[in-house]
Amino acid sequence: MDGFDIFDRIADLRATGRPFCVATVVRTAEVTSARPGAKAAVTETGEVIGHLGGACVTRAVQKAALVALAEGDPQVIRVKPKDKVVALRDADGTQVYKSGCPSGGTVELLIEPYSRAPMLCILGDTPIARAVAAHGALAGFRIALHEEVPFDGACQRFEGADLDALDLGERDVIVVATQGQGDLTCLKAALQSAAGIVTMVASRRKAAVLCKRLLEEGMPGERAGRLKAPAGLDIGAVEPGEIALSILAEVVMWRNRHRLAGSAQTGLA
Repeated sequence: MDGFDIFDRIADLRATGRPFCVATVVRTAEVTSARPGAKAAVTETGEVIGHLGGACVTRAVQKAALVALAEGDPQVIRVKPKDKVVALRDADGTQVYKSGCPSGGTVELLIEPYSRAPMLCILGDTPIARAVAAHGALAGFRIALHEEVPFDGACQRFEGADLDALDLGERDVIVVATQGQGDLTCLKAALQSAAGIVTMVASRRKAAVLCKRLLEEGMPGERAGRLKAPAGLDIGAVEPGEIALSILAEVVMWRNRHRLAGSAQTGLA
């Protein structure tokens, strides 16, 4: 591995936006090929980039990385000889993995997950749209706005209702806050995207009328059926800032449910 630098590889992974974990050996006991300070990156597919020691440690790290990515939280694991393992958690709460390696040593590792924050894409240039963007940035979302919408923070921009360049996925949310300014065009773009959640600042009646028109234009029913309207939790909101707060509360609820669903898939929920 001439010229190999784990920090360069980590930077490369961050640039791609792929989720991954950084695994660091923090302590060893007795004979082991692992050394404190050794690092590796573990991708969401289980690929290990770097060297942490023997096969038993590598397998444990691969399993722990998937758990850390699902939960979104760092964790410490301990890889111990199987004849010394009494329980799958030590008295200090550390998750234990069994090792069958003949060296007989114990390795403790820190597993740190990294993934891009979900994107909150807001369609529309209205007081509610701008307030949703401000609240979303404070909540840690990546923000996407039309190129003409004023916004002080970092955000991605799109033209018209063209969302193709945003690379939206199931963790991302679209809020349609057009309020009479290109409602149908923007709603159509939102529902045709790969975003996991689409919600709209509109009454149920208005949303139903718009969805009916999209169905008449040929949009599949499962696409139109993704829309949640009106946007937000019912907190009696009246002013744009209050309405935006109700929307963000709902979005955060969805985000955390997504994390819990990921934990359930790994048997942790």
